[in-house]
Amino acid sequence: MQPQQPQQEQRETPVKIVVVPFDPDTSATQLRRLGRHEVPERWHRVDRSVHAPHIVAVPGDDGADWAAAALVTARPHTAYLKIVDAVGDVSAAVQAVVAHARGRGLAQVKWEGWTASPEVAAANGFTPLRPPLTPAGNAEGPEAGYVRWLRDGLVTEPPYYGQTTHFTCGAVTALLAQTHAGVLPHDALDRQAELTLWRDATNFPACEPVGLGVAVRRAWPSSPVTVHLDVDGPVLLDHYPDNEQEWRALLQRTSRTGAGHIGVPIDSRRLSLTSIRSAIDRHEHVLLLVSLAGMQGFDVPHWVLCHGAVPGAIVVEDPWASAATGDTWVDAHLLPVPDSSLDTMSAISADGFRGAVAIGRPQQRDA
Repeated sequence: MQPQQPQQEQRETPVKIVVVPFDPDTSATQLRRLGRHEVPERWHRVDRSVHAPHIVAVPGDDGADWAAAALVTARPHTAYLKIVDAVGDVSAAVQAVVAHARGRGLAQVKWEGWTASPEVAAANGFTPLRPPLTPAGNAEGPEAGYVRWLRDGLVTEPPYYGQTTHFTCGAVTALLAQTHAGVLPHDALDRQAELTLWRDATNFPACEPVGLGVAVRRAWPSSPVTVHLDVDGPVLLDHYPDNEQEWRALLQRTSRTGAGHIGVPIDSRRLSLTSIRSAIDRHEHVLLLVSLAGMQGFDVPHWVLCHGAVPGAIVVEDPWASAATGDTWVDAHLLPVPDSSLDTMSAISADGFRGAVAIGRPQQRDA
């Protein structure tokens, strides 16, 4: 995907919109009249309630029946809407969703490619997303996806790769950053690379900021790395019993020693959202530790990659998608998160510390 460039606001024909919550009994008769019976069936296969599912519909000429409808969802505390499917007059349904998103001041609309063809998507102003590089059997969701940006900004598309374990998010975000920077070829982003980098960075099983920063610098010596951690001492250990905390704390102290030996600075000042935006402007990448409580409903520390920005939102890659809630790689890829939401998500644990790893542009080509 080419960088998003400033463009004139597209003028679209005003359309009447009906927005209703989606539940198992939502307007079943209305949907059946629109055909494509297998589509509403897919809508009911998972519990999407955590992502505020709703129907955006276009009334027919008689005002009673619908001429078109789309199932729309989104992760909470984000700046996008996702079309799962559109039925009836597809273009009218999509136009209604775009108008609905503009009315909410959102940055983006995505469209899962279950039934949408590239031609229909393009005719409605959507650009194809790169298919995920995740190994077969690990990628959840449709084979194709599409995106339409509603705000200007500089956003280039990295490849998408979903973590293949519950604990390799830190390694995957680092690999995505280096692939996006051109340091790592796309065909080298695979499960072997994922597990190899995780093994060097892990604090068993998670990756804490200092260990991850040291592992990145060891893997790519020409890439400047700075660890941002505004707490002095071990992190991400509170949920372990004392005897489990002790040896993990020792490993974290060893990582700090290693950081000093190979020249990885540890900045103890709190990393601001303004600083993250400045790094993105310099074509650098920020691996940011967040809690999934806001987006997924469970408070688990998790690494995401900050790599783009639009007015009011940072664009991240999230290597995790929750298939049980209808969340797919289309949600997790090129995901705009409002600055205020990201600021809240990245205050980790009861102490509210912030951890990040900033990766600068390579000074030379690594072997």
